[in-house]
Amino acid sequence: MNIGIPKEIKVDEHRVASPPSGAREFVQRGHCVFVERDAGLSSGFTDDEYRSAGAIIVDSAAEVWAAADMIIKVKEPQASEYRFLRPNLILFTYLHLAADEQLTRSMLESGVTGIAYETVEDRRGGLPLLEPMSEVAGRMAAQVVSHYLERHQGGRGVLMGGVPGVAAAHVVILGAGTVGANAAKIALGMGARVTLLDIDLDRLRYLDDVLAGNLNTLYSNHINIERSIQTADALIGSVLITGARAPMLVTRDMLPTMPNGSIIVDVAVDQGGCVETTRPTTHSEPTFVIDGVLHYGVTNMPGAVPRTSSLALANATLPFAFKLAAKGAADALRSDPALLMGLNTAAGRCTHPAVADTFGLDYLEAERALDYLAADALLPL
Repeated sequence: MNIGIPKEIKVDEHRVASPPSGAREFVQRGHCVFVERDAGLSSGFTDDEYRSAGAIIVDSAAEVWAAADMIIKVKEPQASEYRFLRPNLILFTYLHLAADEQLTRSMLESGVTGIAYETVEDRRGGLPLLEPMSEVAGRMAAQVVSHYLERHQGGRGVLMGGVPGVAAAHVVILGAGTVGANAAKIALGMGARVTLLDIDLDRLRYLDDVLAGNLNTLYSNHINIERSIQTADALIGSVLITGARAPMLVTRDMLPTMPNGSIIVDVAVDQGGCVETTRPTTHSEPTFVIDGVLHYGVTNMPGAVPRTSSLALANATLPFAFKLAAKGAADALRSDPALLMGLNTAAGRCTHPAVADTFGLDYLEAERALDYLAADALLPL
């Protein structure tokens, strides 16, 4: 199979889908790898390293997309890349379709087979391809809070850990999944007071046992959220419903109750955000202010630490990519229930129920879609 690794073009995205070691693995397994020139440079991987691994360096994204049977990426296709989508192409990347109707419809119209990292789900309900970037984003969220609480960054002028005789910062975290747990771990390590809210009591019990520091856990409901944010120096949004838009937990009318100069870091922004006033931002222009509250809505936080992120992501994604390359989409998906959960579009139809519900689309069960993939058939629009 021909594997394509284009350069990421989303604003301020510096990760790459595979390091040279991954390209070498593909080549050793009998596949051909096409890498766009300088695709890995921002992550510290040179074209010469890819050449040494056996990859072919090409000058343009168009050449990569045209040559490939499977494209592996980090972020969802941008508008200028929609023209490259086509039938008989496997696209393996983060898609976050529930947050982008235009992308969703473009993929359906193109007939591309879209497999989303973020909806690949194992037997325990874990999200193995989302987890490494959630770990990075969670840990970064606490660092971001610490940075923007500084007065010259627009914050309250509060030190995360305080000092003897002065209270530490109060950090409220919505969601105790991978992002929330990692954000809590780093914030507690900095000495902050952390309030962690979730609806999963078993998860709260577990984190209450394993996390050291000034941690308070609360069941997540409207009253507890409303009360908690009134004393929050920082709010980290880290809720997730697999494949669907994030639930809106903090509304605009709650915002004025937060302290002036507090900060919201909504990690859920790539799924629409869990704070009503959140909107996507970039690393170049990461923040904006509403009602005296600083908002940070960068949709690709791990892109700020691309070498760490690229290596961590490839560790998780490449075993699945090797399977797709070896067996083709239909057989690989049929043989791996976890991978099948990642199928979002096939044969011109939406194959993920949460995405279909979000936009009122016709839904084709993933198992049924495999027959169309095996026959290289598209359903009429």
